[in-house]
Amino acid sequence: MKINDTPGHWTLELTMKSLNIPVGYIYPAFVFGTLTYAIILFCNILVITTIVFTKSLHSPMFILLLNLPMLDIMGATALFPQLLHSIVSKDRSISYPGCFLQALLIHIYGSGNFLFLTAMAYDRYIAICLPLRYHSLMTSNILIRIIVVVWLFDILIIVVLLGITTRFKLCKNYILDVFCNNPSLVKLVCEDSSVNRNYGVFTIILVQGGSLFLVIYTYIKILLTCMKTKQSDARGKALQTCGTHLVVFLFFHFICIIAIMSHRFDSLTPNLRQALGVSVIVFPPVLNPLIYGLNTKELQKNMIKIIKRTRYGGMACSTPRPSHADHPHLTIITNHIHLHIFPSHSTIRRQIVSYIYLVKYPPTSLACSSYPYSSLHS
Repeated sequence: MKINDTPGHWTLELTMKSLNIPVGYIYPAFVFGTLTYAIILFCNILVITTIVFTKSLHSPMFILLLNLPMLDIMGATALFPQLLHSIVSKDRSISYPGCFLQALLIHIYGSGNFLFLTAMAYDRYIAICLPLRYHSLMTSNILIRIIVVVWLFDILIIVVLLGITTRFKLCKNYILDVFCNNPSLVKLVCEDSSVNRNYGVFTIILVQGGSLFLVIYTYIKILLTCMKTKQSDARGKALQTCGTHLVVFLFFHFICIIAIMSHRFDSLTPNLRQALGVSVIVFPPVLNPLIYGLNTKELQKNMIKIIKRTRYGGMACSTPRPSHADHPHLTIITNHIHLHIFPSHSTIRRQIVSYIYLVKYPPTSLACSSYPYSSLHS
């Protein structure tokens, strides 16, 4: 039975597959889902905040990395609010525009991760294999162009992919999945949808296949370069940075391939297909900040600083560090201590001088509870 013609199916009400959650597990499932979404938001916003507010991280590698938590938040936000609402309300209905938007955001999230991980591999390739040309090949203008081109290309291919589906007439209104995606929307079509399927295969080969080829190529080059270098420290740091990136890329590539193939085999149980589909949106946003935060020392160190500053109520010290130029009388006191009191006990001198500064110029927050000794003797 034909449900609607092309112009009218934007007003169609769709029904997604039931979650089949027992009554006694509805609220525990809601709490678990809410906590998962909150963890995703916290971890990814922490990464974004750390990179944005730390000048030492304003390098091409971290600027490209900044786009991954943005995509992770996009994908999680496309899924969790609607899913959590349907768990509590037991209402699995969704409008066609809402379903289209959810599918659009989820697919942009997926393909965007592949594209930006590939761009990061290119950045590491230049930094390690062509270090003398790095600053000329990865200028601010070129970096901005790469980011803009990746976003525009990502959005364009997904809009075309889902736009083709809207041309067809629908004969069903039941989504055979937990969330909306292109395969689920294609299954609503009652006409020949081979154009959409062929274009979908083309995008998979282009995005996933192309990114896999480029990442493998760049990492072979990087590995050969690292084997040739005689500096063990540089080799170890390069392999650690690239290893973190490679783990994230291969993990995301693996679960995406399994989720895509699950729609090609009708023999798989619906519950397994749903679990594989949800895992693509849940696991990477949770694990990516942890992997990068634990294995990238620069990011880990600055993330801890951001947490401490936020915990103590300020991003920066509100009390300026005293200087000898502003307070000449302190110079007399500290010089007297250096020359006449404990001349051979540097630790005792340091504690006394620090105490004088803290008593006369107490900090206004715990985040500024000490002044570096070096600043007292400049």
